[in-house]
Amino acid sequence: MNREVARAAAQWLALLESGAATERDHAALQHWRDSHPQHEHIWQKAQALRQRFSALPQALAMASLDRPQVGRRALLKRALGVAALVPTAWLISRQLPIDSWRADLHTATGERRRLPLAEGGSLQLNTATAVDVDPAQRRITLVDGELALNVPGAHAMTLRTRYGEVRVSQAEVCVRQLAAGCRVSVLKGRVQVRDVNGQLATLQDGQQAPLSAGGLGAWVPFDVLQLGWRDGVLTAQNQALGDFLRELARYRPGVLRWAPNLETLRVTGSFRLDDTDRILSLLASSLGFEVQARTRYWVTLT
Repeated sequence: MNREVARAAAQWLALLESGAATERDHAALQHWRDSHPQHEHIWQKAQALRQRFSALPQALAMASLDRPQVGRRALLKRALGVAALVPTAWLISRQLPIDSWRADLHTATGERRRLPLAEGGSLQLNTATAVDVDPAQRRITLVDGELALNVPGAHAMTLRTRYGEVRVSQAEVCVRQLAAGCRVSVLKGRVQVRDVNGQLATLQDGQQAPLSAGGLGAWVPFDVLQLGWRDGVLTAQNQALGDFLRELARYRPGVLRWAPNLETLRVTGSFRLDDTDRILSLLASSLGFEVQARTRYWVTLT
């Protein structure tokens, strides 16, 4: 199952259970369910999980809530809230690989890390990234997310992904693991790529190519602005606002939604990733939309 679809279903469930959903939210949920068969499938599974994990019978819950004691009512409401969140968290955890939790190194959403390696090399982890490291074999396994690996020396390191391996020597490479493959970008030097079928190919400085179960795709020149995250910057050059927001959402915990009419507005600028709330505020003032925050973790742009 697609982890992003599962995450979206869990977020919708949490919104409905919060009691804060509006008529527009219900309409948007129905549109999401109707937009793809997998959306409806996952939604029905979420609903089934909600029933399975419900610890309190509905009749008992309603009877207790009708009692006048404020303390008892507040306590039970909190209990019901926890009961609602259990299937939500369980659904997400079933779709997010447990290997990410067990990885040697990982970053949280919005976190970035830089680690020195032997012989002057370095490893940078982008937001929500997990890797396993085997120093003895000079091997790094990208479990999930995105990393940049710099190996200035001739002693090669192997970068493993779910879709093949990248051998890095006297080179610098950035690899982002996607839903159905990887995106390999060579910043410096040249790297050797071995796909899951054992086929070998070489990518050179300035080239980017998809790596999937079908092998290594055709290379294209990559946009260096895509790699601004290494310096804590998200840069756009006349980019569609929708595309920019989808990238920004990777660095924000919780839900970020926006009205469809904002999708095609254009964005140009460089923004510090350390404060995504400020990024939204700057965009709102320059592009003329409003930021509506139910909480820090549920933001809608209108």
